[in-house]
Amino acid sequence: MIDKLSSALQFQQQALALRQQRQETLAGNIANADTPNYKARDFDFAAELKRATAHQGGAVKLAATHAGHMQLNSSANAVDMQYRTPAQNRLDGNTVDMDMERTQFLNNSLRYQADIQFLDDKITGLRKAMQPEQ
Repeated sequence: MIDKLSSALQFQQQALALRQQRQETLAGNIANADTPNYKARDFDFAAELKRATAHQGGAVKLAATHAGHMQLNSSANAVDMQYRTPAQNRLDGNTVDMDMERTQFLNNSLRYQADIQFLDDKITGLRKAMQPEQ
């Protein structure tokens, strides 16, 4: 029963983990907007989510010495980070475009909140399905 619940929520779990990692990356870009020679980084969320969900069944298995141990899913941790190409070069070598970073940060934040709401709705639906009829 737990396996079925965990597999039903695994996609959303991976999406949230990738959203969180992207949020941290974008926040790092914003924080280093004035750092000379800092190169802004990001990753393609859709491609990374597709790659992470393709490995759902083939995740690295750790040795479990006790029946209660949970498996670690490391597929969302290794994303293909890319450097952004600046629209305009700066004299200090920094490639952070604050307007783009703020837009991407806000977009990712809204999508993160939407993913949480979707996950909450899914859990509520599963809980209702498990309740006996009244």
